[in-house]
Amino acid sequence: QVQLVESGGGLVQAGGSLRLSCAASERTFSTNSMGWFRQAPGKEREFVAAINWSGKIVKYADSVKGRFTISRDNAKNTVYLQMNSLKPEDTAVYYCNRVPATTIVSALDAWGQGTLVTVSS
Repeated sequence: QVQLVESGGGLVQAGGSLRLSCAASERTFSTNSMGWFRQAPGKEREFVAAINWSGKIVKYADSVKGRFTISRDNAKNTVYLQMNSLKPEDTAVYYCNRVPATTIVSALDAWGQGTLVTVSS
């Protein structure tokens, strides 16, 4: 199983930005598609963004399209989520995970601890 460690969350005002990071333990990270997910209080976990192994194919949930950017650095076994123009409804715990493909955004590994993003109005 790949171990995933998310970081970069925090408290930000609406309209602000944050960059999340996800470090993976697996040496084969560079061959996997990766995804970001989030879970807001009282809601189910939902898909946010995904990126293929090369970084050339990305997919976003409609709710974040145009505001969030997913990227990766395979040399560092790390995937990033740049979040701009944040809204209070983006408040959630954010998680990363391996996914089968950018078109099949189901999680393959156990969830990490996530990183909390709180957007104040």
